[in-house]
Amino acid sequence: MAAQSYDVIVIGAGPGGYVAAIRAAQLGLKTCVVEREHLGGICLNWGCIPTKALLRSSEVFHLMERAAEFGLKAEKIGYDLDAVVKRSRGVAKQLSSGIGHLMKKNKIDVVMGEASIPAKGKVSVKTSKGTEELVGKNIILATGARARELPGLEADGDLVWTYKHALQPVRMPKKLLVIGSGAIGIEFASFYNTLGADTTVVEVMDRVLPVEDAEISAFAKKAFVKQGMKIMEKAMVKQLDRGKGKVTAHIETGGKVEKHEFDTVISAVGIVGNVEGLGLEALGVKIDRTHVVTDQFCRTGVDGLYAIGDIAGAPWLAHKASHEGVMVADLVAGKHAHPVKPESIAGCTYCHPQVASVGYSEAKAKELGYDIKVGRFPFIGNGKAIALGEAEGMVKTVFDAKTGELLGAHMVGAEVTEMIQGYVVGRQLETTEEDLMNTVFPHPTLSEMMHESVLDAYGRVIHM
Repeated sequence: MAAQSYDVIVIGAGPGGYVAAIRAAQLGLKTCVVEREHLGGICLNWGCIPTKALLRSSEVFHLMERAAEFGLKAEKIGYDLDAVVKRSRGVAKQLSSGIGHLMKKNKIDVVMGEASIPAKGKVSVKTSKGTEELVGKNIILATGARARELPGLEADGDLVWTYKHALQPVRMPKKLLVIGSGAIGIEFASFYNTLGADTTVVEVMDRVLPVEDAEISAFAKKAFVKQGMKIMEKAMVKQLDRGKGKVTAHIETGGKVEKHEFDTVISAVGIVGNVEGLGLEALGVKIDRTHVVTDQFCRTGVDGLYAIGDIAGAPWLAHKASHEGVMVADLVAGKHAHPVKPESIAGCTYCHPQVASVGYSEAKAKELGYDIKVGRFPFIGNGKAIALGEAEGMVKTVFDAKTGELLGAHMVGAEVTEMIQGYVVGRQLETTEEDLMNTVFPHPTLSEMMHESVLDAYGRVIHM
């Protein structure tokens, strides 16, 4: 049987791959997607979406516990963890099946199986029925990444979990250790802590949420500690001793190692790219620390071969992958392609309180040599925040003092993951402080704090 021929073959159907395929099909290119597990990838099935469903349940539970603050009565408040997880899995299943519908709608062929690239322009797929050979003028690698596992800290699904185990817990942890305080670690810490787990977070860097602005990290840490979390910074888990129903963690801080006992450990120490088994090295693709090296247009250096999303390196975000997918589809179709600017991609963490940012932190802007102006505005000064009962938080903006360019925006507090997009658009449009100050923000909204933070940077703040 002759090999099927395509204009575009996408390997991986996560938020980068399936979006690339849809855009390619929209542009009239004959397109095929190869996926080895689930349409929607990690994001829809085991990452972004199901974690948000879990966090929504814990958020509602937290609000129920605060019922009296709102003049309401709620007695015998509790939760059914199995039901919480069932809802989360249902949300993931609904969205994953929706991707299948989008593939059919856009007349995209889907091949389920394990792909490799035996030669330039050729894809071999091991399916349940045998091996299927495909030929493509352009191949887009969108194979994503998986959880990094450190020696001695490997997950077993019982005492030590990865994010997948944490999404389908075998029990509710009583005493939980979370290793790593990036977005994945701190979101699970927030979820389980809210539901009552005695939670400890260990971070090897000097602060939690280390990629965020230092002031925002400090604010978030204060909130986490207030909620009962134990935060250990500049600390490292050296060893895990696994016993019957318990784990003894050897944690080093300040040159001293102390033993702490837990019943559950979640390891969230980063990710590694899925580059194995594809045949990339033989093709001449350069790989650096499990990620494919590309240029700004996601080109690998091998003609007709592109890499997008997590496999192509930081930032490891679904929306970055999707935008890269669209860009590459436009590029191969001969359209004008807009390269992704990492510093203009927002990062969002859905813990309680939420954290969101875009652009340079105050420290990074100074490091790059900018003369800066910094504005801040607290949630306590915003009427809507007080009315919502969410008066803890802040909005921070960083401007170039010479040009008025918005260099960065950083937020912590309720719904900041929804608000950050305003500043993202501002950066995309090369907005200055004058544009933002002359914009009318609706009242009463949380977004007014975005305006006030800009005003504060230039000595014009109204409500503080």
